[in-house]
Amino acid sequence: MKRTGMKRRTFLRQAGAAAALGCVAPRSFGQDGGQNGAQAIQATLAIESNPLYPFPADFLGLSYESAQLANPAFFAAENSGLVGLVRELAPNGVLRIGGNTSEFTQFTTNEAVGASAIDAAGPDSSKHVDSDTPVTPKALSNLRAFLDATNWRCIYGLNGARGTAENAAEEASYVDKILGPRLIAFQIGNEVDAWRTRYRPATWSYPDYWQQWVQFHKAIVAKAPHAKFAGPDIASRVAYVTGFAEDAKMSAPDVVMLTSHYYGMGPAGAPGMTIDRLLTPDPKLEGYLKTTMEAAHASGLPYRMSEGNTCWNGGQEGVSDTLASALWAPDMMLTFATVGCAGVNFHGGGEGYYTPIAGTIAKGFERRPEYFGMKLMKPLLGATLVRSTLTCDNKTGDDERISAYAARNAGHTLLMAINKTAQPAEIKTPLRGARQAWVLSGPAIDAKQGVTLSEQKPNALRGGTLHVPAYTAILIED
Repeated sequence: MKRTGMKRRTFLRQAGAAAALGCVAPRSFGQDGGQNGAQAIQATLAIESNPLYPFPADFLGLSYESAQLANPAFFAAENSGLVGLVRELAPNGVLRIGGNTSEFTQFTTNEAVGASAIDAAGPDSSKHVDSDTPVTPKALSNLRAFLDATNWRCIYGLNGARGTAENAAEEASYVDKILGPRLIAFQIGNEVDAWRTRYRPATWSYPDYWQQWVQFHKAIVAKAPHAKFAGPDIASRVAYVTGFAEDAKMSAPDVVMLTSHYYGMGPAGAPGMTIDRLLTPDPKLEGYLKTTMEAAHASGLPYRMSEGNTCWNGGQEGVSDTLASALWAPDMMLTFATVGCAGVNFHGGGEGYYTPIAGTIAKGFERRPEYFGMKLMKPLLGATLVRSTLTCDNKTGDDERISAYAARNAGHTLLMAINKTAQPAEIKTPLRGARQAWVLSGPAIDAKQGVTLSEQKPNALRGGTLHVPAYTAILIED
């Protein structure tokens, strides 16, 4: 679970979709939001007509641990609280089932075994359980009903590290028949690059994984001839993506997607896992995305970030569950989208600090701050990203904590500005009016409560200048 990040300004200037500012960005996070007489950051946004990439209708996604299926009532149409929040997030989306516990699950047709295997909460972080948890046909039937109720589709992870090809094939045959058109693809194993010294010898490398993948693939298609596949679902070793893309192009036409993981930082609990670090671009993501997208383009396969979030290992308290995560989320998603990523899946579940939707069947479900950052992207679904350049007019630092992105849809321009500094920002734009505006804000950058996403009168745009308060994201449509 080693993660990567990026220095955003250089990369996005090359991508041409957006540019982050190198401006004043104080490193103290006061409760007043930085509005007490602070000098506004001045910037100018230029928007070109050149299209970049479409923003897919199913770009938004959630990722849950496979062990959650041990409670068949969780992913079920009758779980109306969760169904409602998923439908509110996006009319179409992708649910990925996998995570570390995919290596600690065991498919069984014995429904009695699964009935009392796990409590109503299910796993609430990415930590694996100590013993195998059952997945049954009832859980899969309920999952299908859940997907029908939400109009979402599914990427399904199989036990590759501790399971056998025969067991994976049996499970896949049931999943394929039950989920039907709601199933996008199977993934064989989770974070396969991290199996070395854990599930496999220290010499474990990509060729070893491909050899095993071929074995599992052969067994699965024997029982599910029309199955589709995605992978390699790595933690960080991008060489696996390159190798998998090349091998799939040559010998596995039923591979329909490349996948990998991304976390902004981690592990949770380690020193330095702070709001300041989360809001500071990580220089490693530039190379990671560049190599990944080159592999995707060369193989003709779409790429999806199938699991990720703010801080791996369950999230960092006071960071992953605050306004900071809500502002980080759309900036991260648009960073991926501007290079052609087909979608992102936020990992969560239960009461984990980083989960966008928290709660249990017994207690009910609630939106965490990050949920609102995801939902802010909803008006962009189906739009086309266009090139834009953001220039700071009164640069006094180099913190790159303000960003802007542009898209077009049905003849209208959509503009998103994300201000992760303690100062207000004034961004000159080519727009002269707006008909809609969505504002993401909260009482403080470390606020866990009171974070809101509201549709407002578009009064933030005055005379072509977009006024963005401190620690606020605004999306406008002309």
